[in-house]
Amino acid sequence: MRQTKQQYGHGHVIATATVAALVTLAAVPGCASGTPAPGSARAPAVVTTPPRSTPAPAATPAAPATPQAPAPSPTPTHPLSKAPRTIPAVREHVPARGPGWRPAPDARVVVTPGDSAALADEGRLLAGELRIGFAESATPRTGDVELALGSKGSGTPESYTLTVSEGKVRITGPDQAGVFYGTRTLKQEVSGGGSAPEGTVRDAPAKPQRGLNLDIARKHFTPDWIEDRLRQMADLKLNQLGLHFSDDQAFRIESTTHPEIVSTPHLTKAQVREITALAARLHITVVPEIDSPGHLGAVLRAYPGLQLRDVQGRAVKGAVDIADPAAAKLIDELLREYLPLFPGAIWNVGADEYQALVYRDPQTSFPQLTAAARQRYGPTARVQDLATGWLNDRADVVRSAGRAPAAWNDGFFTGGIAQPAKDIQVEYWTGKENGARPPLEYLREGRKVVNLNDEYLYYVLGQPNQFTYPDGRRIYEQWTPLVLRGTTAVPARYAGQILGARFAVWCDLAGAQTQAQVAAGIRLPLAALSQKVWDSRTPALDWPSFKALADRL
Repeated sequence: MRQTKQQYGHGHVIATATVAALVTLAAVPGCASGTPAPGSARAPAVVTTPPRSTPAPAATPAAPATPQAPAPSPTPTHPLSKAPRTIPAVREHVPARGPGWRPAPDARVVVTPGDSAALADEGRLLAGELRIGFAESATPRTGDVELALGSKGSGTPESYTLTVSEGKVRITGPDQAGVFYGTRTLKQEVSGGGSAPEGTVRDAPAKPQRGLNLDIARKHFTPDWIEDRLRQMADLKLNQLGLHFSDDQAFRIESTTHPEIVSTPHLTKAQVREITALAARLHITVVPEIDSPGHLGAVLRAYPGLQLRDVQGRAVKGAVDIADPAAAKLIDELLREYLPLFPGAIWNVGADEYQALVYRDPQTSFPQLTAAARQRYGPTARVQDLATGWLNDRADVVRSAGRAPAAWNDGFFTGGIAQPAKDIQVEYWTGKENGARPPLEYLREGRKVVNLNDEYLYYVLGQPNQFTYPDGRRIYEQWTPLVLRGTTAVPARYAGQILGARFAVWCDLAGAQTQAQVAAGIRLPLAALSQKVWDSRTPALDWPSFKALADRL
């Protein structure tokens, strides 16, 4: 933000002595007083002269004039501060008059000893970014940035208050994430305009889940590239990284239980631990996904006997035979192996695009699935019931490890005997696939939903199937979290069930872009998404101004 130059007022009032012939101006101390600067609340200094004395005999010299008290020095005045320009924009700024804050050579980021265990990482990170010192101290001094946890219940999760006053900055929040987001605001203020404006920011996200979904199965992304995206996300106050690491093309994380399924190149477990550790320090949760019972082509290359085949013996791409207990055993072994690797609260079990269900008559086309469904659920059960049972069984596995299960929306079916467990979070991405229902059906069931609308939030490498690379403008100008499918918003009364959104990178044609091109291509869409999930209201800036701000920051 442009820094307003300080205004200074100048003026002099010259007092004259009673007897000018005997008293020189230089002999009168404090004869000049400051005139207030324009707009100052200070009352102008009043300069008085002593009363005239009775004339003395000619032989008696006149007494010198009484010295005046020293007048105060001129003080600068400042216009009322303006809200900082950040991405996402702050929700509330209370302006004030003052010089603001900028880093100085002796400035420090200060954390009180009582908050050191919780906030030292945040403090050291900010100090390094601003190139100032870090200290644990209960007494911040002028020029410092103080980080502190507020009392329990002092605000909503991830909220913060940032106050710039008297040459200091104080950032508080009810939790570590809130304080961290306050540091992101300060970093952007200084990065964009050189200083933080005087006044108070009160800020909080509209949605608890805000992030990026990354397909590392079809395209290998290096650990450094992923970690750079985490840092980018953190500055945008995004807090989720979805990691899709198994698909038909490849399985991309080292396995000790089934090394035969792992592709080259891949991430080692040590690299994954480094990624998740950095994510945790940046208050980002990694949401892993082993998709099943479809999208398992890489696994099936090592286990062809588990491949689903129709009544004519034709293999169904990427699909395991869910009537075979060995298929469930294999997937559950993988889930149990990787659950400790990802400490985050949510696990996506997939469940989308199981190709048996796109057949016109699945019951006739897959008699083994029909038989298994009826054995488990009764004589009228269908293949979709067996698929729902598979979803619930995988959800049980991740739930038993303390994780909350999630699945893609086209893995939820209606009208069957088996029903998806009520606590499975819906990742809503499409209304185009078989089994996909309109968003209102999920919401009316009371389900929690995360928005991955493929109309706005899909960046598909190679742009197949009429996908085009989003540039961020449509997200910024047209989309809100209520727009779950196509371009139509669901009624606002369901806003509380929509937990947030993720922007998704899918690598259908992996060679279509390099890592660098992907990073450049998703920069503005991620910024636009961050604005709309932090504050769903119409943004104050138009798109050209927002884009210019994003380029500057």
